[in-house]
Amino acid sequence: MISNFFFPSYLLYLFFLEAMQYNSRDIEKKWQQIWKESKAYQVTNTDSKPKCYVLDMFPYPSGAGLHVGHPLGYIASDIYARYKRLKGFNVLHPMGFDAFGLPAEQYAIETGQHPALTTEKNIARYKEQLNNIGFCFDWSREVKTADPSYYKWTQWIFLKLYNSWYNHAADRVEPIETLRQTDWGAGLSDTECMQYRLAYRAENFVNWCEALGTVLANDEVVNGVSERGGHPVERRRMSQWFLRITAFAERLLKGLDEVDFPESLKEMQRNWIGKSVGAEVNFLLNNAASLPEQQRHIKVFTTRPDTIFGVSFMVLAPEHEMVALITTEAQKQEVEAYKKYVSSRSERERLAETKKISGAFTGAYAMHPFSKKEIPIWISEYVLAGYGTGAIMAVPSGDDRDFAFAKHFNLPIPNIFTDIDINEQAYTDKNALLQHSDFLNNLSTKDAADESIARMEAENIGSRKINYRMRDAGFSRQRYWGEPFPIVYDPNHVPIALTESELPVTLPHLETYSAGPNGKGPLANATEWLHTEKGIRETDTMPGFAGSSWYYLRYMDPHNEREFCDKRISDYWNQVDVYIGGAEHAVGHLLYSRMWCKALHDLGISVLKNLTGN
Repeated sequence: MISNFFFPSYLLYLFFLEAMQYNSRDIEKKWQQIWKESKAYQVTNTDSKPKCYVLDMFPYPSGAGLHVGHPLGYIASDIYARYKRLKGFNVLHPMGFDAFGLPAEQYAIETGQHPALTTEKNIARYKEQLNNIGFCFDWSREVKTADPSYYKWTQWIFLKLYNSWYNHAADRVEPIETLRQTDWGAGLSDTECMQYRLAYRAENFVNWCEALGTVLANDEVVNGVSERGGHPVERRRMSQWFLRITAFAERLLKGLDEVDFPESLKEMQRNWIGKSVGAEVNFLLNNAASLPEQQRHIKVFTTRPDTIFGVSFMVLAPEHEMVALITTEAQKQEVEAYKKYVSSRSERERLAETKKISGAFTGAYAMHPFSKKEIPIWISEYVLAGYGTGAIMAVPSGDDRDFAFAKHFNLPIPNIFTDIDINEQAYTDKNALLQHSDFLNNLSTKDAADESIARMEAENIGSRKINYRMRDAGFSRQRYWGEPFPIVYDPNHVPIALTESELPVTLPHLETYSAGPNGKGPLANATEWLHTEKGIRETDTMPGFAGSSWYYLRYMDPHNEREFCDKRISDYWNQVDVYIGGAEHAVGHLLYSRMWCKALHDLGISVLKNLTGN
């Protein structure tokens, strides 16, 4: 009787359970199609509603598809975008793809497929996955850095930088023509103007990977090998394109007071710029009389001129141009062996090294600028060629790395701090009075620094100096899969900029991507593309950050063929309100982006006024 009573109810329960079951795939597919057809997330550039710009760091479309980090961030921004939309905002929430880069090129080499095909295939897979999750992206604004309609404007920005210089007297960017209107620039040739252009070509040390046939960024080198493939990397002096971001250093610093960034991000940018106030001092070489006048001194930048009498040795970067000149015959073999070791180390590794102490004595000596005592000159990886002058005056009693170096190589550690014990470690604070420091005795750090600089200037051996850790950005890669430069070279190898009407310079189709001759990129093998009526094309391509330093601007006006972004539209969307992406990405890319915005603003191309700062 009991079983007969419950049996119908159980059947009824199963019936309703089946009827109410949530068929997620069918239901979500149905509504996603409705959202797509109704253009539910598409926004206009003019609206009476208040605007809100929600930006995600756009992904590189790898063959593996989305990884867990992508939706982890995108879900947060999606929730915020939906919330603001429901609160009555006109929400710009776009998505695109950082489609150029070394991984795509290497994948093409490994699989025998063209990177354009694999990249498009990967993008299609990414979009399918993103849409399956149901994000509220406005796909009508999609950008792809490898699309010629996009990188035409990356090339356009490069031309603006190449055809400009930084007028420090006016503290602004100006067209290169105005350089020749100055009293001292009137007779400059095109080649001589290169040292002033915002985008310029010069020789410098780079991370060269022979196996990959290209220059690598510091973050692409791990323990002396390439992050991708584990191939050996060495520091090599090469001719490269650079962006003169150092000219903007002070403006980039001051501008942080005017932009609406989180304080933690501002502090990271300040540290990246790395402003230091100190002195530049000349140390006369002991054999100066036998050298040309311009090579008789080693110039040193120091933030602690107060410790000048604590110098017991000097250290040069192994790449310093004076090393070969001053190294004695007896020390040559040791120095060359050490230089070869350091050439396999990235700058990041050298800066981070704290356990292993290494170096080599050059056999040369310099003269202390005040005491006239002999100072031995060493080389070590902890000194970088690109920071300051590439040479330091080592004060082991006041600097931890100098102290460790002196202990390791049994060098003198004179104590210049009153009542301070330096037997076990250096004294790095700035509270002690000085001793054993001649005319600086009994002075505080600040007073001693001022007095030291005043005496240097009076004796013409040094001067007050402001230095920045930030260096000009390397802008060349010996790769195929990147933006071509809008540059050709005449028979004398003088660069000639193309006109804006000749953009975009599109990539030629290549079947293989092996390196060209003499360290050139694969484009050197594209014979027909290489030779033009104007000259021979540049065979380097631009780095990954070229297209990804301004994509947020193109999202605002992605289909504009006349200009890269209409001023009225950029004024409307203005600064990004919420950005979700990696902190290091935000720091580096935002610095380049702010530089580009300031340059364009100075040239009368107003974009994101509050990003330009002062």
